[in-house]
Amino acid sequence: MAAAQPWLTHLDPLTRQVARAYAQGAFLMDNGDGVQFYSVEERAIVPLTEEGGLHVARRLRRDLRHFTYRVDTNFDAVLAGCRGLLPGSPPRDGEWISDDLTAIYGHLHATGLAHSFEAYRDGELAGGVLGLALGGAFIAESKFHRVTNGSKAALIGLAGHLHDRGFTLLDAQIQNPHLQTLGVYEIGADEYTRRLQAALNTEATL
Repeated sequence: MAAAQPWLTHLDPLTRQVARAYAQGAFLMDNGDGVQFYSVEERAIVPLTEEGGLHVARRLRRDLRHFTYRVDTNFDAVLAGCRGLLPGSPPRDGEWISDDLTAIYGHLHATGLAHSFEAYRDGELAGGVLGLALGGAFIAESKFHRVTNGSKAALIGLAGHLHDRGFTLLDAQIQNPHLQTLGVYEIGADEYTRRLQAALNTEATL
């Protein structure tokens, strides 16, 4: 990881620390013992296109026509939704995005590392994805919905947006049945490292 990489230049110490850790495959969580870096053996990868394996069911495809998308226009609301604190968003089981981690995400957003991808329906925030962008990699930390298919619309919209902007990797971190329905698949640590390093050396702008 050369310091010349755009996402590492001109960063304050905290943002640089987080960026370097994520570039090595770690991610932030607070499981009740304070904010720490974690890693997993299998990583959930979101295909960026339907040709690449992204699955959009026929009924969902019809519903997607009702959503519009924005980037970084409502970061605080997306973060609150991911915490289950935004009116209309389902409560979360556990609070891995603690107050301390919330403050860190806010700092990372101010320094340009953390971003929100937002899905709107009828002019109202319907769902969103919180994540970090490093080079051509987007590490999705969390997502939420306030209306049916809001989080799926946000993730599918994000995949298309990233593809159009030159990104090569959308990492959802941990697989679950909800993600599997969209064609999200797992890869091992070695393959993830290879793909991540290639993405980090790709120039892309969110």
